[in-house]
Amino acid sequence: MRRISRHAIGIENGDTVLFSDFERDGEMWTGSGQRQTRVYVEFSESFRETPMVHVGFSMWDVSNSANARMEVQAQDITEKGFAILFRTWADTQVARVRVGWMAIGAVTDEDDWELY
Repeated sequence: MRRISRHAIGIENGDTVLFSDFERDGEMWTGSGQRQTRVYVEFSESFRETPMVHVGFSMWDVSNSANARMEVQAQDITEKGFAILFRTWADTQVARVRVGWMAIGAVTDEDDWELY
C-alpha cells in the first residue's frame, strides 16, 4: 500500500480517445499480429510526487469476427503526466478505443513552505 503523508491530495481524471482506426482503415482495424499504440496524457498541473494512476476501457468497438484480445496500462508515470499503452494481437480487429483514467497523489498547497 502506498501512503500519502500530505494533507493536500490531488485527484485528476479524464477520458482519452486512443484511436479510431475503422474510419481510415488503420492498422488496429485491418492489421493482424502484435500491434500497439501509446498516447501521452499531461496533467493540468504537476503533482508534488509521482501519483498513482489507474486506467481502464471506457469504450471499445471490436469486430465480432474474432476474439477480443486487448490490454491497456499506464506507463512512464511522472509528476507531469503519463503514457497510455494499448496492445492487441492475433486476428483481433479493433475499430476504436477510449480509455478513462484517474491520477491520485500529493500536491503542493499554499500553506507549504520549505527551509533553505
